[in-house]
Amino acid sequence: MDIYGLEKLSLVDYEGMMCATVFTGGCNFNCPFCHNAGLIRKEVDKLDTKDVLNYLGERKRLLDAVTVSGGEPTLEEGLADFIKQVKCMGYKVKLDTNGTRPEVLKNLIEQNLLDYVAMDIKNNFEDYAPITGVCFNWVDRVKESLRILKDSNVNYELRTTLVKEYHKMNNILQLSEDLKGEKVLYLQKFVDSGNINQAGLSEIDKETAKKYQEILQKNVEKVVLRGY
Repeated sequence: MDIYGLEKLSLVDYEGMMCATVFTGGCNFNCPFCHNAGLIRKEVDKLDTKDVLNYLGERKRLLDAVTVSGGEPTLEEGLADFIKQVKCMGYKVKLDTNGTRPEVLKNLIEQNLLDYVAMDIKNNFEDYAPITGVCFNWVDRVKESLRILKDSNVNYELRTTLVKEYHKMNNILQLSEDLKGEKVLYLQKFVDSGNINQAGLSEIDKETAKKYQEILQKNVEKVVLRGY
């Protein structure tokens, strides 16, 4: 598996766990607000996978888990093999994904390779395509990944990064209907890292985010503001 980044210790990527976070490169989305634009374009040097595995092996008494993020990890052909090696070290594994490759997600779950999944829900389903920055509408695949997660025994969360230019009141009202019956949704604060795909995007203020939270809580069991 091609690895383009390693955060050796994170206390926020896997809640309740001390974890290392591995970053893959490339993505089938080109979201305007993506804070990992350099990874998407593979503008950083690859790391030696053996070196990363060696590091994880040396730290297995100090760390609890490994988060595999990106980019979009499910594009990597060697993803399952990498996770198997990590699991053999005794780590729990969390996967960050945009949900566009349900067949990969299903395979990983069936092999008992995942302990937790964080799946992005970019917007309400009707308005999904514009926010992804690509012409192809992936929403049916995202819905299928959502169904797979709901039918599995894997713990998961959904997360939506709030961007003023894309998340208006009508989007949130429809998103609430789209996610009816879901257990956990995190509303994340957009932060301009200085390396995003589109300049000039704006964060949503905390007061508005709280209003969105109240609307979504009518249909989603737990809605949490993250970063506010």
